[in-house]
Amino acid sequence: METAFTSENVWAQARNILDERALRLLAACFARALGHGGVQKMARLSGLSRRTLSTAKRELAALPAKPAGRPSGVGVRRKGSGPKIDPELRAAQKAALNELIEPHVRGDPMSPLRWTTKSLRKLSEEMAAKGFAVSHETVRTLLLEEGYTMQSCKRSHEGGDEPDRDLQFEHIAKTTAAFQEAACPVISVDSKKKERIGNFKNDGREWHPKGEGPKTEVYEFTHGVEKAAPYGVYDIGENQGYVNVGTSHDTARFAIDSIRRWWECMGRQVHEGAKALYITADGGGSNGSRSRLWKVALQEFADETGLNICVSHFPPGTSKWNKIEHRLFSQISLNWRGRPLETLETIVSLIGSTRTKTGLTVTAESSKKKYAVGEDVRREFAKLHILRHDFHPEWNYLIRPRKG
Repeated sequence: METAFTSENVWAQARNILDERALRLLAACFARALGHGGVQKMARLSGLSRRTLSTAKRELAALPAKPAGRPSGVGVRRKGSGPKIDPELRAAQKAALNELIEPHVRGDPMSPLRWTTKSLRKLSEEMAAKGFAVSHETVRTLLLEEGYTMQSCKRSHEGGDEPDRDLQFEHIAKTTAAFQEAACPVISVDSKKKERIGNFKNDGREWHPKGEGPKTEVYEFTHGVEKAAPYGVYDIGENQGYVNVGTSHDTARFAIDSIRRWWECMGRQVHEGAKALYITADGGGSNGSRSRLWKVALQEFADETGLNICVSHFPPGTSKWNKIEHRLFSQISLNWRGRPLETLETIVSLIGSTRTKTGLTVTAESSKKKYAVGEDVRREFAKLHILRHDFHPEWNYLIRPRKG
């Protein structure tokens, strides 16, 4: 069996490169692989005696297995070999590093140090300026030893400063259950973020043939660009959504017109014979708890339909708990991800095609109606037929239709 390791030329080079121990162990490996007659053949090639090779075979068999994670070359470097780390120097390095990345650094809060030394290489440069010549990999090791990890911002503040937050949640849950038991509709309403209409980049990715993905504008100026304002109504009991996409101001009248269109398009048929409607909304924007126009427009809607309209607002900072956010709006965002919203018709089509495995269906329509801002409704507000709840009356109230 003539192979590379039985070539005299190879072993002539090996004798010039390897030390005696490495040479005999390597020759012993090949002798064992050759089987009968291997010791004699390898003795001739390597220049070692047969006795040395026989001893090397026994030495080879007695070698311990290489520990997991240890580099190759068993027996050359023992565990713990290498230069020792000076504990005092290590402590000084960690102290200097902690001073660099301390979030509350003394001095100017806008100093470049705070904002430019977050990368490993920048920290390494700043450490060198302090007299510690360490590589960026050493900086990584020091950070890990100090308990640091790579982290991003997390949205966690949910309006917890409001003392009655949980009590309001309980009130909404109980009222929802009571309305559903009475076979009355419960809807969650809100405005979705305005979207620019045009060939602009839309977050998210979709599958396309290689190199054939959508191409959008490089510069995304907002001046003079028409925007779409989707206002959504989510029927909690029926798992149905309705979205009115307008291009005017997102006012309270636009919000109530959207609810009115939902009632005429879907609600009246689904909830035939209903005498009351329960609306849950966040505390700000066009359906804000402090908006007079919102209540005046609700009163007009109640007068038109004869519905007793009960409203509950979520506490400040907790709008993400409103069911429309995660049951309707999040699904719409997933459905149109990675697609430029080039026209109003495109937006309406993408919203209307939103479906989920849990049975969500969505109806979408567009509206070109113009809405004015700054409408004075003080006189109309004084004529409201409103009954406020004892618990947080600014959040919970009932608007009843006026007779005649």
